[in-house]
Parts: sequence; C-alpha cells; structure tokens
Amino acid sequence: MTTVTLIGTRLADVGREFVYQGESTDCEGCPYRGQCLNLSEGTRYRVTGIRENAQTLDCAVHDAGVRAVEVEPASVPVNVPSKRAYAGSKASLAGPCPHTECPSHGYCVPDGADFDEERVIDQVLGEPPHETCALDRDLTLVEFRAEE
Repeated sequence: MTTVTLIGTRLADVGREFVYQGESTDCEGCPYRGQCLNLSEGTRYRVTGIRENAQTLDCAVHDAGVRAVEVEPASVPVNVPSKRAYAGSKASLAGPCPHTECPSHGYCVPDGADFDEERVIDQVLGEPPHETCALDRDLTLVEFRAEE
C-alpha cells in the first residue's frame, strides 16, 4: 500500500530504504507534522516515487528541507536460526549480538525488526555473509515479509 509522506530532500531517491524512527523534538510546532509523521515507527520503508512539481518545504530536522514522496513498507533481510528458515514460516531473530565487526551484524541486529516479534519469511536468501558465528549460532539469511 503506497503512502505519501515527507522526507529530507537528500534522501528522496527512488529505491532508497529507511526505518522510520518517529517524531523528533524539533518537530514540535511544525505546520507539516500531519504530512511527515504519518508512518509506523520502527517500520522499514522503500521510496517508490517522488512527487513531481512538489515544492521543497523548510524543516528543522533536514537541513535541505523536505519533499513529498511515495513509500511502501519494505522487506527486511535478517539472519534467523537455520532450523526455522523456510519460506512462509514464522521466525524471530536469534537474539542480540555484541560482535559489531562481524559482516553479519547488520542482519543479526537489523533496523526494522525487533527481537521480540515473529515475522513471516518471504524468501530464503542463503548463507549469511560471515564465515563462522562468534556466538556459535547456525544461521540462514532470509527476508522477512514487509509489514502490512
């Protein structure tokens, strides 16, 4: 489902993905709040279109202002325990990982998915990018279905 929202002009590129973090304290009193703060906090979105002929609006958060774009919820690539890694099944993340230098860290602790939630696996992508897991976890890289 496409939603029209406002994002920073430097971020307004078709295909760009972001996780909506919610309201900033700088948003207080802004006349565009209703158009900007209309997404679900913690959800990953993909820009699918840029509204042409829309003006750039001043913004206290984004230095170059904001503009209107169309967004849709996006899938989230994650590592899950291999025993639950089947397309169509539900899985949750294995848990926190302190090893930030690991090439899989962004998939084990991803933006747009929480440790306490089960999500449907849209597709299995394969082996994770790490050689061995420092926590000795058997993981598979999958894509969680976009939130409705």
